[in-house]
Amino acid sequence: MKFDWDFFWQSLLSPSDAFIAGLWMTINVSIVSMVLALVLGLVIALMRLSRFAPARSFAVFYIWIIRGTPLLVLLVIIYLGLAAAGIYRFEDATLLGITLRGAIQAAIIGLMINESAYISEIIRAAIQAVDKGQMEAALTLGMHPTSAMRWIVLAQALRTMVPPLGNIFNSLMKNTSLLSIIGVSEMFLITQAISSATFRTFEIFIVVALYYLLLTTVWTVIQDRIEAALDRQIGIRTPNALLATWNSVTTSRPWATRKV
Repeated sequence: MKFDWDFFWQSLLSPSDAFIAGLWMTINVSIVSMVLALVLGLVIALMRLSRFAPARSFAVFYIWIIRGTPLLVLLVIIYLGLAAAGIYRFEDATLLGITLRGAIQAAIIGLMINESAYISEIIRAAIQAVDKGQMEAALTLGMHPTSAMRWIVLAQALRTMVPPLGNIFNSLMKNTSLLSIIGVSEMFLITQAISSATFRTFEIFIVVALYYLLLTTVWTVIQDRIEAALDRQIGIRTPNALLATWNSVTTSRPWATRKV
């Protein structure tokens, strides 16, 4: 069977409405899951750093269980396992005029739980990297512990968190391909349907791979912009700025470049 270039270019440049809907589903589920995972991850990280022993123990146990369980298994347990055990069944729900299928709800919760365990460790490490004297100084000045954590510690830890959190989101977008196992009509499941209908498996899966690559590339650019903005805010000079400064110094002071 020869590679069908016409089908490939048509699928790449003029994808079907179903494929576009799957693409938007991938993006929306990724964003919502990441936002919720950030909130839950922050809570778990603070519990992990708490002086309250039961909270620390729960956080350690939670991180151990989730990080040791494959996402695919977690999704099946949440969507199918809970229903089979008679514990909870995900039903379609309407929120703000938008109907969310039960499978989508389970997918968001599964991704949120899975990523929150990794995010909590990133946040914990970033907080612990901030000098303890910063918190002590804030408390000495009369700040409430919650305000000190928010405005002093987390503000300084944020720059350290951004690169690994960006990688987490990058990985999350690719992990949405696993949602097809519970019937979420994201990009990968639509691709499987197109492959079954057209028998052009190689061509259509190269197309979906390129679309995943496009999503991760766009996010990489956005992440770089966020990091640059944070660098400017805290006064870290970019390589171009450092080079411009060095050139100005060597121009005004010829001895700076003189060979010894």
